[in-house]
Amino acid sequence: MAPQPTLINSVVRALSLLDAVAAADGPVPAKRLAHATGLPVATAYHLLRTLVHEGYLLRTDEGYVLGDHVDALAGARHTPVPPQRTHRILQQLHVELGAAAYLSVLDDGEIRLVDIVDSPAAPRTDLWVGFHDAAHATALGKAVLATLPEDERRDYVESHPLADLTPRTVTSRKVLMHQLAATTDLAVDREEYSLGTVCLAAPVPAPGISAAVAVSVPAARAGSVLGRRHELRRAARLIAMAGRP
Repeated sequence: MAPQPTLINSVVRALSLLDAVAAADGPVPAKRLAHATGLPVATAYHLLRTLVHEGYLLRTDEGYVLGDHVDALAGARHTPVPPQRTHRILQQLHVELGAAAYLSVLDDGEIRLVDIVDSPAAPRTDLWVGFHDAAHATALGKAVLATLPEDERRDYVESHPLADLTPRTVTSRKVLMHQLAATTDLAVDREEYSLGTVCLAAPVPAPGISAAVAVSVPAARAGSVLGRRHELRRAARLIAMAGRP
């Protein structure tokens, strides 16, 4: 008889919550998830907070839905750049700028978050709204859209909601299209996704891929990071080179 594997109960419980959210038709409240998985409510809340923090789940007013990191795992095999190489580049950028670093790609018509590097000293932005509903309000989304031909960019903007996430969010398609057309080497989110946070993103200059690398910092540090935009552009170029044979 084969020996039984040693299982980590907290991991098993977290995966059961993920399965329950994935099986639902819409957002699921925490208490219903606890009941469906047989977990104590307090335990469910603890695991759900962890899954949200790591990007596997997203918390909405109605309940929990799958987060961008699940999409990234599903779509990672479609990313033409080796993830080990891009992760090292993001790590270097994170250390150089003292900021959380991100990589996103356009995959099958949707913008996916592929990787994040952060730390307690430079934590990631709370990803409380997924890219399907928030690309227009994020530097990553705007940088990726800026790489597209105008007709494809317009199709994306017209087929996605421009949710009003903060008082600074651009919700006019005409204004957004004008901004995207003017974006060349850098896209900026000035508290458009989250108040108190500024993000900068540079498109990855690689043929056959629409991608962007970004950093996020508290709004008070925006000026200092903008002054070092060349390091962000260098990271984007390195990621483009990493995908070459």
